Amino acid sequence: MIKKCLFPVAGYGTRFLPATKSMPKEMLPIVNKPLVQYGVEEAIEAGLTEIGLVTGRGKRAIADHFDVSYELEHQIAGTSKEEFLSSIREVMSKATFSMTRQQEMRGLGDAILNGRRLIGDEPFGVVLSDDLCLNTEGGDGVLAQMVQLYKQFRCSIVAIQEVPEDQISKFGVIAGEKLKDGIFQVTNMVEKPAVEEAPSNLAIIGRYILTPDIFEIIENTPPGKNGELQLTDALLTQAKNGCVLGYKFKGTRFDCGSVDGFVEATNYVYNNIYKM
Repeated sequence: MIKKCLFPVAGYGTRFLPATKSMPKEMLPIVNKPLVQYGVEEAIEAGLTEIGLVTGRGKRAIADHFDVSYELEHQIAGTSKEEFLSSIREVMSKATFSMTRQQEMRGLGDAILNGRRLIGDEPFGVVLSDDLCLNTEGGDGVLAQMVQLYKQFRCSIVAIQEVPEDQISKFGVIAGEKLKDGIFQVTNMVEKPAVEEAPSNLAIIGRYILTPDIFEIIENTPPGKNGELQLTDALLTQAKNGCVLGYKFKGTRFDCGSVDGFVEATNYVYNNIYKM
């Protein structure tokens, strides 16, 4: 039912300067794999094998990563080093990749709107590579969990988690009516509120299932916080006119857009996945 997944990867990654001056932040490695590859593997696991990349200037390395490197592969062919390419070869064999450019950084809503030409009139997933999501409890990844939920409710879904008060202003935050354990029908959304203005402590993280009417809603959404087109504002309109669900996913999110979260993710993957 859902086969496409959008990756907004045009951001500058300023929190990781100077490393990201000439290197896309999505290519920062968690041990031996770049962040964006973890996200694509999660999408593939969920059955979303048509990958759309919304890129920007200086992001060529992302497209190159999901392509054949003839010189490298010729150089290591037949050696023990060739096995290190197995994971990316598997990704390339299972998914197709297309891309478009976001010419100006005007917010996540604008990035999603730029991806319309890659998605068409279909429901689709969205992955923000900064958020590394691992099901540390075993079982399906976050996107796979959300796809199953979509099959039941057929509406837009945002992944949510409880965050401490001192972190609330970094997120879009929802209020909602609890339908069952871990599932809320969204009634309000606020982008990066002050603690006293937050409708709850349930924050939106970088996993979405969106229905295609979101594109027209974004087109008719005025710029919001920081003069950007906020996806949160468009989703609130969608929630008021229909249904948007918040889903408390099973698993652990690492905020790899921050240095602390990046180091935490690296340590976890090294100790619990890479060494096994």
